[in-house]
Amino acid sequence: MYVGAIFGRTSFGVAGVEAIERFDVDASRIAVFASMQIGTYALAQVPTGILIDRFGPRRLLVIGAIIMGIGQLILGLTTSYGVAIGARVLIGAGDATAFLSVMRLLPFWFPLHRTPMFTAVTAAFGQLGQFLSAVPFLWLLHATGWTIAFVSLGSVVILIAIVAAIAVADSPESAGVYSEPSVEKDEPALSIGQRMKLALSSRATWQGFFIHYAGLHANLVFIMMWGVPMMTEAMGFSSAQAGMVLTINSIAMIIVSPFHGRLSSLSGRHRDISAFVLSLLHLLAWLWFFSSPSPRGLAVIIAMMILMALSSPSSNYGFDQIRETLDRNVVATATGLANMGGFTAGMIAAQIFGIMLDKHSGGTAFVWGDFRYAALAVLVVWTIGLLGILITRGGTRPRKIRMETVTED
Repeated sequence: MYVGAIFGRTSFGVAGVEAIERFDVDASRIAVFASMQIGTYALAQVPTGILIDRFGPRRLLVIGAIIMGIGQLILGLTTSYGVAIGARVLIGAGDATAFLSVMRLLPFWFPLHRTPMFTAVTAAFGQLGQFLSAVPFLWLLHATGWTIAFVSLGSVVILIAIVAAIAVADSPESAGVYSEPSVEKDEPALSIGQRMKLALSSRATWQGFFIHYAGLHANLVFIMMWGVPMMTEAMGFSSAQAGMVLTINSIAMIIVSPFHGRLSSLSGRHRDISAFVLSLLHLLAWLWFFSSPSPRGLAVIIAMMILMALSSPSSNYGFDQIRETLDRNVVATATGLANMGGFTAGMIAAQIFGIMLDKHSGGTAFVWGDFRYAALAVLVVWTIGLLGILITRGGTRPRKIRMETVTED
């Protein structure tokens, strides 16, 4: 299911040039596609987390996949800019259920000390969705056109929803598999206000927000929106070469993600420092990349994709902190709040990137200098995220928050 979500999320990123032609708009308005999808995804995190905690991840997985599939079908069939924006809103809303549902499932199916590794493995397999966008989907888009490519994608996502309805269970108990109880049976149900109070009052939630913010947003801006246009329009690469670059990034993410699971476990309460260092190194590498007055070559962009793969999985470290600190009944709610970080930052950066790109290009074809100028948007947003990690860093060891400590306001 998470592979399908990543597939749907990144598919538009490889179709940016085709989208400009299909909807006859400029870069600023094309950036709205990414902003609306990412923004919807981010805003849906908290209500989706509450619904998952209340009704279980299986139901939300199935409903989310159906909504996402319908959005892809509409996107494939329409030539209206406004309708297409609405389709991206549906895709973002459906996508919002996938990762949170998986994070809710993990502590019920696996021992708590093993969940950082399974979180990393989940993120690694999710990158297969990026590979599907970069290779077979990009080929299908060029071979058959916009409509067939996106309608096919929507059909696949709806098929995944059917499989999830059959194969997924909320817990070993609900699947009829014997296991030790994972949560106490006599715990009272939490109200929405109690769930929000537990999540918002925990420093771990806000650490997770800024760790995710700093670690993920550059990846989103590049993969989901501006990477392929930059490579094909300003760096002189063919579509095949651009697809190869994205594929290398996906493969590298799959390889390194399990190591991040181990590093997160070893870092313990110092996960925020590990995430800060990795994100700072990533930022410095992009500063160097855009410092050149002429376009970088293929070998350099491949190296940057590998470096991105080495650093971006640190965005998940905050989720491990949340899972080890908060009561399991509010894990999805708190994870939803934290998961807003990278996507909120990505939405803002992608939109500002498009505006600055149009401003600098003056309506002409994009060149390398235009992308160098627009990249400043990402660097400024990135710096705010790094400062957020430092500000939310606490000096006390995380503690397990019990439900009985929370009272209604």
